[in-house]
Amino acid sequence: MLSRFSRRCYCTSSVHRPWLFVGLGNPGDKYKGTRHNIGFEMIDAFAESVGIQMNLVNFKAIMGQGFVGDLPVILAKPQTYMNLSGESSGPLAAYYKLPLNRVLVVHDDTQLPCGVLRLQEKGGHGCHNGLKSVMAHFRGNKEFARLRIGIGKPPGQMDPKAFLLQKFSMPARERMDGALAEGVEALKLVLSKDFGESWRLFNVEQKYKHLRQDTVMVP
Repeated sequence: MLSRFSRRCYCTSSVHRPWLFVGLGNPGDKYKGTRHNIGFEMIDAFAESVGIQMNLVNFKAIMGQGFVGDLPVILAKPQTYMNLSGESSGPLAAYYKLPLNRVLVVHDDTQLPCGVLRLQEKGGHGCHNGLKSVMAHFRGNKEFARLRIGIGKPPGQMDPKAFLLQKFSMPARERMDGALAEGVEALKLVLSKDFGESWRLFNVEQKYKHLRQDTVMVP
């Protein structure tokens, strides 16, 4: 039950209209720590950083609600399994009557090197099944922000599905732990600054971080 805040509380003021951060992943201990669940990890890291408890269950999601400064924030980890993530995020955004420019989805991305982040104002699904589902439940609309978390590409001829459901190696885990800390700061940036120069500078910094890293592939 959404006991701490009412829908009316969240939606009456455009100045304090909340952000909804949705992290994508799969439920259950079986998938904990896998590459495909890094979206869940980012939501948990952000919640811990700002003191929001993830202790609500609604809209087929584990949720948290709170304030960062005077801005209300809703956090959600859909429990529908990745490919059905929209069944949670769509109704959740609709319930709070949130425009899609106040929704951000956090997800893994094989098109970015391991540990590299990118803030994106909008875009397609990039063959990510979780994003496909989210977009479908937003009626095909792709005008929502994303925090993309690079997990690298599968090595050699490895099955992409097996790669996504595999846990990180120790070197990759170290990079991801650093990326989670940087991602927390990126989400705080989203709350404080509209899309623009600050987001662009964050992305440039992430790009050069990758170029500074050694060239050894992290499996």
